[in-house]
Amino acid sequence: MILLHSDCLLFQLKNGESIPCSANMISVEIVGESNGLLDPEMLRHAAASVFHYFKFELEREAVTIGEFSGALEKVLGHLGYTIHAGAAARAREISEADLGLLARESSDSLELFFFPRLRDELRLRLRQSPRVLRFRGLRGCAKQLAGARRWSARCELIQDQIVEYLRGCLTAEPEQHKCALVVE
Repeated sequence: MILLHSDCLLFQLKNGESIPCSANMISVEIVGESNGLLDPEMLRHAAASVFHYFKFELEREAVTIGEFSGALEKVLGHLGYTIHAGAAARAREISEADLGLLARESSDSLELFFFPRLRDELRLRLRQSPRVLRFRGLRGCAKQLAGARRWSARCELIQDQIVEYLRGCLTAEPEQHKCALVVE
């Protein structure tokens, strides 16, 4: 696998592909699409701050375009601009996370870092105020955490622990705002 440059994020597309982009590349793309309606310098700084947030504050290597545009929309809103990221508004209705990806990120330490990372992901998704919060890949995640190739009683136990943990975390969060939880 090719090592990602330290100032790049992977932007995940709907088709499953990922595109590495730096803060400058994102800024150029956004400035080009704004047609002079926004101050290009302000837009560059806003995009760079959102980039910094995902890359260094949340320590994420990959982000969906919907997540990024939603966060950028919030930043621009706080700066007094009303921007609607089109698809991002619809994407906020359902927020999805991949449990398999979270398990792979925690693969060296297995369950030790998986559950805190899962809670952080839940909190991140809840900040988008979705109506439905969907975690997919439960079966594969449970097998990976159990270190099993085939489904076993241990996998079943881990699967139940994940679902119970997500339920507990969701009810403990003040930002739940009648959000439905789907784990599949």
